[in-house]
Amino acid sequence: MTTIGTKTENHQNKGKLGTFSGVFTPSVLTILGIILFLRLGYVVGNAGFGRALIIITLANAISVLTSISLSAIATNIKVKGGGDYYLISRTLGSEFGGAIGLVLFLAQSVSIAFYCIGFGEAVTVLLPQNIFANPRIIAVLAISFLFVFAWLGADWATRFQYVVMALLVGALFSFFVGGIPRWEFSTVVENWKPQAERLDIWVLFAIFFPAVTGFTQGVSMSGDLKNPGSSLPVGTFMAVGISIIIYFGAAVVFAGVLPKEMLIQDYNAMKRVARFNFLIDAGVVAATLSSAMASFLGAPRILQSLASDRIFSFLLSFDKGYGPLNNPRRAVLLSAAIALGTIGLGQLNLIARVVSMFFLISYGLLNYATFYEARTASPSFRPKFKWFDLRLSLLGFLACLLVMLAIDFKVGLISVSILFAIYQYLKRTSGPARWADSRRSYYLQRVRENLLNAYIEPEHDRDWRPQILAFSKYAERRPGLLRFASWIGGRSGLTTVVKILEGEGVRMLKLQEESESELRSDIAAHGFAAFPLVVFAPDLDIALNTLIQSTGVGPLKANTILLNWLDPESEIKNDQREINFGRSLRAAYRLGRNIVVLSADEDKWNTLENIPGENRRIDVWWLNDATSRLMLLLGYLITRSEPWDAAKIRVLAAGYKANTPENLTDLKNNLEEARIEAEPIIVTNADIDKLSKYSADAAVVFLPFRLWGDQVTCPIDVPIEEIVSRLPVTAFVLEAEDIALDAEPEEGTAGEMATAMDALADAEKKAVEAEKEASRTREIAETAGAKLLELENNTQHTEEDVRTKLKAAAVNAEKEADKAFRKAAKARAKVEDAAKIVKDLDPTAELKEKKEQ
Repeated sequence: MTTIGTKTENHQNKGKLGTFSGVFTPSVLTILGIILFLRLGYVVGNAGFGRALIIITLANAISVLTSISLSAIATNIKVKGGGDYYLISRTLGSEFGGAIGLVLFLAQSVSIAFYCIGFGEAVTVLLPQNIFANPRIIAVLAISFLFVFAWLGADWATRFQYVVMALLVGALFSFFVGGIPRWEFSTVVENWKPQAERLDIWVLFAIFFPAVTGFTQGVSMSGDLKNPGSSLPVGTFMAVGISIIIYFGAAVVFAGVLPKEMLIQDYNAMKRVARFNFLIDAGVVAATLSSAMASFLGAPRILQSLASDRIFSFLLSFDKGYGPLNNPRRAVLLSAAIALGTIGLGQLNLIARVVSMFFLISYGLLNYATFYEARTASPSFRPKFKWFDLRLSLLGFLACLLVMLAIDFKVGLISVSILFAIYQYLKRTSGPARWADSRRSYYLQRVRENLLNAYIEPEHDRDWRPQILAFSKYAERRPGLLRFASWIGGRSGLTTVVKILEGEGVRMLKLQEESESELRSDIAAHGFAAFPLVVFAPDLDIALNTLIQSTGVGPLKANTILLNWLDPESEIKNDQREINFGRSLRAAYRLGRNIVVLSADEDKWNTLENIPGENRRIDVWWLNDATSRLMLLLGYLITRSEPWDAAKIRVLAAGYKANTPENLTDLKNNLEEARIEAEPIIVTNADIDKLSKYSADAAVVFLPFRLWGDQVTCPIDVPIEEIVSRLPVTAFVLEAEDIALDAEPEEGTAGEMATAMDALADAEKKAVEAEKEASRTREIAETAGAKLLELENNTQHTEEDVRTKLKAAAVNAEKEADKAFRKAAKARAKVEDAAKIVKDLDPTAELKEKKEQ
């Protein structure tokens, strides 16, 4: 890897091409190709000028959107050789990059043949009729001619392209000079609508779209550029911008000069418009040769970059380059061979459609890669190109996908299938990553978003899954512990393997690093899905308490402690060791963590491994309590992993005083409510002999345990040491949280929240009604008071009894208003109380409101 990286870096430093010669020239010469000269008029005539503008706009919109994505990603990393392949592989990974790199190499190599056949057909038309000329023979000669420039290197090829560009500029000058003076608006009006018998717009779009597929040709030259970070966006936008102006301008001239019948019938309509016909012929020849030359330069460099990255072992020999610019001559030979083979193969139309689809896929993936990179929100994504928005990249990706399906659904499906097959091959065969792509950033961003979303949702027993802290001190007992952790995780939980070191000082940092490396090696060696964690502290009890409380993030906290039972082979055997063990378990239990203690030695593991999957049985000793429910759930989770998927669960109920039909029915009902298939058996007066009788031949046994002070005891009144010696692999379990196996969606915090929300809504409604009533009574009281005041000002005209009645009415109205306002205040207080209950039940309510806003 070091050699490869150095070689690529040196190659990068030796690049000599600038923006104009390395990016703009190959891109614009490929865009302004054979479609401009021989098919643009046909599209305008068939589609009508109005629809032709839509076709040109849609096609160029894809090129503009992809150019924006290209500029963003090219200014975010140091671009080396390989163009599109390099950008996509460094973002989406080697599998996507290798697949698109291989198909792009093939597509560009085949494109050499197509452009040269177009050159052959153009030359055949120009030659006198008495001279025999075969387009394929001329195409072979053209490939041989271009091969010389590709063999000599990019600097020689760009000199040839300057000649081609001069011819192209002359042809366009002749066309516009001849067309503009003859342009008439009335002709535009006649050509605005399509003729009655017209081709479908998507057929015409498929004919025109190859015109804009050359804007990434400059990207393929990235390894030969002096400064690809600035040259790629500037050169690409220059080429795209100028080509857009030329295509729209040419369409306007065609629509305003020639009638639609002539545009449809004559592919050489441009010669009828041009001032000098011979320049158009020269332009057609130049366009085909320039496009072929650009592909001859781009394809070998993609292959060389693929070989340098060692993705395909059979391509390693193409890594070798020659000369100061590391010219990929071996890849040039292969591209030439593919082009010559394509000419002799035939079926060019079918292959052409597949090649067009490959280009569309590459543009789509380039847009998606940029969206993917931006979507990670990684601090490392800092493109210098500022006119970028990830929504534009997503729009570009979707546009490419829709256009593929619209142009030719079957061919598009074939192209995607080929790419997917290569991707799957690389996914199975590729080794460790050779570079850092954006996938890890994307996963971390998803973790962040999902954790935040999970945090604002209320907890429920239906969401419970084991988040395991597996404490492992001795390496020889670690594989079994990790294996059991993966089983009870049931592909739903997460396991962190923990090792605690006792000590302090700088030397502990070295020991911590070595121990974490040891844990990583053990995890990788056995293929377990777990995270390593090593901590050190001067005191083990403090480390344990701190670790259990702090492990996890947000809603993802450890809820289950897993550890091995005391080693029976240990030379240190004393009561203090067992007391310390029990004290550690009690500390974890008091912190609200479930505890699973695994008892299994090497012989027991060997016995278990020899039991076929379909003959394995899991015994759960049931006491009809929270620990029993947890054991049953862990037993079920084991059956979600191979080879346990055919294992049977047996529930041995030791909590019933008698084996009666009623008790058996009760046990069956418990299992039915838990929705776990198991065989129920009632065992009365359980002791060590019955434990051994029923479970000695089981694969795994789950037994409850209790903590009596700092002593570990079994509620089935059997010494733990005797159980360990007489039973197979056994897991002793103590619950710290009651998990309702029959929990309904409406129960728990969610149900309480719904009830509280309903109460809040009812209180709010009553408060609003009370406030309206208070306002109404206040208006009545104010009206009565106003009338009373008016009567008192006119005492000479008002009788005494009338005044008395009005005064009483006013006083009564005032009392009713006060009463209504007090009622409204009480209603509003109830609203506040209900809101407080809602907030207490859901402390994340404010986060939810902010998220919705």
